[in-house]
Amino acid sequence: MKLNDDFSISTPPAPPRAQWPRLLLSCPAATVRELAHRLAQQHTVEDIQIAQSGLGLLKLSDSALGDAYYPGEIPLASAHVRVTATDGRSVEGAAQLLDDRASLARAIAVIDAAVSGRLPGHEAAHTLFASGQARLDEQSAARRALLTATRVDFSLVGSTEEDEYGAA
Repeated sequence: MKLNDDFSISTPPAPPRAQWPRLLLSCPAATVRELAHRLAQQHTVEDIQIAQSGLGLLKLSDSALGDAYYPGEIPLASAHVRVTATDGRSVEGAAQLLDDRASLARAIAVIDAAVSGRLPGHEAAHTLFASGQARLDEQSAARRALLTATRVDFSLVGSTEEDEYGAA
């Protein structure tokens, strides 16, 4: 953290807003819900769209003909909230997740509103963003290690004694 000209401590820059749900989903759900609960105690939260979950059809296009087809269903949860601070500022937040936990979608929507509006208490979300990014980086490193461990060297395939010494 660095000091501003007025000697107040500034919060670190937040990652792009589109990444917030992914970063928060990689954190323990209880931690995310606890932060949203603290923010809800500090501010007034109003549901614009009641948090809900269900199944959605996954729609893909055929690469050859361009026809649409539906290979299966995916879990979806969404929420849309308005958070009003004690000073009267009002900010909206929303979340759409590939997940079936509606309460988690609402918690992420509350955090989304608080951080985007820089409402009091939003600073705690930066810790969760950093924690989520660290977990995603660990997963990525583990996947890279697994890919490296299972890599096959095909340079020797096709080379036989006949290729080296001519046909017998």
